[in-house]
Amino acid sequence: MAEATPGGYAAELRREIVRSEIQRVRLLAIFLALLVVVMSAALNLFPAFSERMFQGGMPGWVPLAGVGPFLVYEIGVLYFLRWRLANDKDFPRVGRFANALIETSLPSCAMVVMAHHMDPLLVFGSWASLAYFLFIILSTLRLDFWLSLWTGAVAAIEQLGLVIWLLPIEMGGEEPQTSLVYHASRSAILLVGGVLAGVIAGTLRRQFDKAVAAGAARDRVTNLFGQHVSPKVVDRLLAARTDPPSEMREVCVLFLDIRGFTAMSRKRPADETVALLNDFFAAMIDIVDRHNGIINKFLGDGFLALFGAPLQDNKAADNALAAGQAMLTAVDDWNKARPDKMLRVGIGIHIGEAVTGTVGSPQRKEYTVIGDTVNLAARLEQLTKETGARLLVSQSIHDATTGADGAADLGPLAVRGYDQAVRVWRVA
Repeated sequence: MAEATPGGYAAELRREIVRSEIQRVRLLAIFLALLVVVMSAALNLFPAFSERMFQGGMPGWVPLAGVGPFLVYEIGVLYFLRWRLANDKDFPRVGRFANALIETSLPSCAMVVMAHHMDPLLVFGSWASLAYFLFIILSTLRLDFWLSLWTGAVAAIEQLGLVIWLLPIEMGGEEPQTSLVYHASRSAILLVGGVLAGVIAGTLRRQFDKAVAAGAARDRVTNLFGQHVSPKVVDRLLAARTDPPSEMREVCVLFLDIRGFTAMSRKRPADETVALLNDFFAAMIDIVDRHNGIINKFLGDGFLALFGAPLQDNKAADNALAAGQAMLTAVDDWNKARPDKMLRVGIGIHIGEAVTGTVGSPQRKEYTVIGDTVNLAARLEQLTKETGARLLVSQSIHDATTGADGAADLGPLAVRGYDQAVRVWRVA
């Protein structure tokens, strides 16, 4: 994928267009080579067919003389483009227009050659006159409106010029074949075809631009908020169209840690340890997503989840508590299904004011929360070891959720780093 920066995208798109041009030229060279072989074989091996198609027949060397120079030209262009791509250089814009002029002139040259060997009126109904549309269609691959328009204009002008040169044209001719208006209308269709091809090319280019811009915006959100952000949260952040401001706001913080996982990992191979963590975290992440939270950081065998930030959530405390209880249920289910891989967890939840914002460098930024609210949530998670609880919440969470069913008041407990005891509740 192209880089997220506009300059990176433009450079990658430029290279991709050159690659597309190489592919187009390669296919065109193969087509011309087959055309030379087939026509030469038909003229030399089936002289009766040649005499029926052409007045007096057509010499077998004519296809090579007429199409051969274009084949040599396309091979030269192919090597030139490969050299430009290897040196990370673009196909010059002037060269693009000159190349379109030369390639689109192939049907015109074929028609001139054929006109010397058959009725000119039949020439304008042959494959050569229809080949103009082939080059007009292929011009859309260049993703340039003006190149497609140029291709259509060249085809229209050259065909009309050949009509005036090869046919007995009358301005008000009674027969369509000799009427200038009739043939001018055919050229007009070629010109309109160039315009439409240009519109399609421009539309494709804008769609590519929008797709890359959307992908860059989504990548920016993911980089700010961690490698996992729920699709619902991403969509709401993208709709805001601005980065979250740095501010003091109420936020609910949940810490989860797997008990004894370090000792457990010593007894397992590395790949098995990582696979176990990934499977377990997948279930926990799904729970956080369902309760409108985000995983802000993975901390080895644990993580920090946020509720109510960066998006406002009036039910952040309820959602965080419900997520914590759902995690305990998921752990019980995990242990029943995997008795050989039983896990124990400790969860701490607190709500309060915290500083939120984007920190880092221009190369690497991350959305983070800072303050006493985060510290206390981490201390509650650690306190589960001493109390034998699996889920501890602060008084602020208990008050905000009007009390959890089965919550037990553990009273004021001493918390490391705090001078005063903190009232803690254990949730089943």
